[in-house]
Amino acid sequence: MVSMITSSSPTAPPPSYIPKCMPKTPSNALYPQFPHKFPSISSSHHHLTNLAHNRLLPLLTPKASVGSAEYIVEPGTSVSFSREIRVPGCPESLVLLGTGFREKVFAIIGVKVYAAGFYVASSVKEKLDSWRGKQVSEKVNDSTLFTSIFTAPLQKSLKIVLVRDVDGKTFWNALNDVILPRIKEPSSADEFALSTFRDTFQKRDLKNGTLILLTWVEPSKMLVSISSDGFPSSTDAVIESENVTMALFDGYFGDSPVSPTLKSSVADGIAVLLN
Repeated sequence: MVSMITSSSPTAPPPSYIPKCMPKTPSNALYPQFPHKFPSISSSHHHLTNLAHNRLLPLLTPKASVGSAEYIVEPGTSVSFSREIRVPGCPESLVLLGTGFREKVFAIIGVKVYAAGFYVASSVKEKLDSWRGKQVSEKVNDSTLFTSIFTAPLQKSLKIVLVRDVDGKTFWNALNDVILPRIKEPSSADEFALSTFRDTFQKRDLKNGTLILLTWVEPSKMLVSISSDGFPSSTDAVIESENVTMALFDGYFGDSPVSPTLKSSVADGIAVLLN
């Protein structure tokens, strides 16, 4: 995942998508064939927003999280995450369910690469009512919980904050290593989506503090936003392939997550909402 910085042109490709709603600055991946569809399980925005603000802290992360009325601090990296954000391409605010970090091990030394926070639309609570009363351990281990979140008709976004310098090619290669093994036979649409995804990162130097948003607006469409200077205000690319978008989601919330701390924290966040 991480290597020495490779110098390259910082010029980003022109945006391929113009979001219908302009974002506001916040105030303060499974397998290729999907013959089955999980049932939609619909919005109590104000109720969940209040829950998110009043009950989501502390999250039951491996180390105690520290936070305030507006932020939660990911304990492994000390990166702060707003409890609620508005992302490019989404018409409503998203609330934070959990945080974690990605770590790469070199020899016996673990190196943290980025912190991550997972945000969902307020209506997620209604989609998860069938999980009410189950133990947190069940939520973590049952992949159908996370698959139902992926397939539910609501927006969700992964906010990544780099905690070290990484060149864009290295970052993309790490994502590609997550996605490709989960797609047995990529279609032409999958190949085009992967090419678009690669080109979005390939010629960038991603400095410490760079913010990346991967936003699933629907199962077959994901928006990519990148900024090294504050919160992203536009969309840099649209990835249109359910195989690719679901493979990436599974990479974070499937049986072998690249960030176990994130998956565990999100499961704890879900438990808070349902209890």
